[in-house]
Amino acid sequence: PKVGVGSMVEEAGYPDSPEEHQHMAARGLFRYNKVLKFVCPATNWVCQVYFLLAARACVQFLPFSSMASSQDSHGDVEAISHGGSMKRATEPESTEAQVKRIHLDGTSEADGGETARRKRRKYALLLSYSGKGYLGMQRNPGYRTIEDDLLTAMLRADLITDEGCTCPQIFHFQRAARTDKGVSAARQVISLKLPEDVPDMVSAINKHLCSQIRVMAVRRTTKSFNCKSWCDSRTYSYMCPSFAFAPRTEIMNEDYRITPEVLQQLRTTLDLYKGTHNFHNFTARKKAQDASANRYIMDIDCGEPFERDGLEWLIIKIKGQSFMLHQIRKMIGLTMAISQGLSSVDIITRAWGKDRVDVPIAPGLGLVLEEPHYDKYNKRYGTDGIHEPLNWEEAAQKIQEFRKKYIDSSIVNTEIKEKPMLKWLATLPLHKFNISEASSGNDHLDNSNATPPRLQAAVKLGKYRDMENHDRGSDDDAEDEDEGDLDQYRVVPVNKPAEDESKKIKLLYENGTDNVLVNVENGVERENENTNKTGKVLDGEENIANKEKVYTQSSG
Repeated sequence: PKVGVGSMVEEAGYPDSPEEHQHMAARGLFRYNKVLKFVCPATNWVCQVYFLLAARACVQFLPFSSMASSQDSHGDVEAISHGGSMKRATEPESTEAQVKRIHLDGTSEADGGETARRKRRKYALLLSYSGKGYLGMQRNPGYRTIEDDLLTAMLRADLITDEGCTCPQIFHFQRAARTDKGVSAARQVISLKLPEDVPDMVSAINKHLCSQIRVMAVRRTTKSFNCKSWCDSRTYSYMCPSFAFAPRTEIMNEDYRITPEVLQQLRTTLDLYKGTHNFHNFTARKKAQDASANRYIMDIDCGEPFERDGLEWLIIKIKGQSFMLHQIRKMIGLTMAISQGLSSVDIITRAWGKDRVDVPIAPGLGLVLEEPHYDKYNKRYGTDGIHEPLNWEEAAQKIQEFRKKYIDSSIVNTEIKEKPMLKWLATLPLHKFNISEASSGNDHLDNSNATPPRLQAAVKLGKYRDMENHDRGSDDDAEDEDEGDLDQYRVVPVNKPAEDESKKIKLLYENGTDNVLVNVENGVERENENTNKTGKVLDGEENIANKEKVYTQSSG
């Protein structure tokens, strides 16, 4: 047997690699076993003896070919044949520092000096930031966002790699909620895997961040923790001047002070939102039949008024399981319209029905993410003696100081200088809440001669805003939404020319609201003429484009 197998391998020559040699030996043994069974079919023990002898010959032959292959492919390793066996030169022992690094990182450093992979654990980071000057929380290429600054700071702190900064999903990056342009957060939570060999992670990140963004605390979490899926509910607040809820009989300016009767009526109206309702009219691109349009509002209340920098302010807090695009701002906007007497209270219950209702969207300046709640996680893991609860009590003082300095002051100063609330309130009377066509886009009211010009203007305003939302997705103003299925609507906002903005402001505040309505009516009447400045009769798509242009120039 030894001669037979040996001659078979020698005739084939030494293989190029140990793997080829093993395959060749296995094929030889398989063929030899078949021959033995054919020659001695009835003598099983004879076959076993001959097979063992053949296997012994192959085993004795293996070290020589393996040594030759090892010498060819690993020239830096000294292999010595001794008595049919192979010995390798002893390798130098690793130093204690190298052993410790390999233990921490899982791999040793490469010859090229590349940083070895570090052992990472799942962490939850508590953030506070002012959204002024940022296009929201989520990364948007070409624009300044909170995530971009945060990931860049982590890269400079050597907590993530270049690949992780470009694609943070490889480190299981997730946010508890998304905040859109201009929206701030008192407590925002993100989760991701970070190296465990950093003693002071908070300081390491903060020294590379601007003063508008701060990491307040860091918590080690469970391996499967996801700050979005584990979030039970979210609390938002909306801070605005009290004159936004002033009745029409009152003068609506900075000197207004809300009365106890108006404040109580406001709280009664807000109580109607509590519970589970169909909010398809309070968001974008949702139908009444969509199950996801049903949302549970746990609590909503308005605090006591307070004065700051000559204005009286109110803070409305809303707690719910989750919120959709535009939902919070539309809830506030509709409440303002009811307080001013522009619509009755039953418009809220009608908006939960199947019919489309045109609900106004309040400005996004005062919207703040207060806190994501993790009650179930804290109950399950916060008391196990290993993990810490995500309640952030030790950071409460720092958060309060940051909010007063960067978030609240930004809201107050912007309102005083730019007056976004007063500007928006001037357009609120244009809304016709009982006209479903204003938001559904039906055209039969536009061409009706019996429709009053002011009603036509309201319909046209709703269609124009729908067209804007269709082109750019989210509204230019601030907004928060935490629905993953709405990512497709987060597109680059349209930058309107400064000249058009100045014309719109001039129309609204130099001429007054009534003059704006007259201009809108005149714009609609000019549209019905189907002519341009040259007197050419337009039809089809050209006529529609001209109508939108005339309407934009006349009313903004």
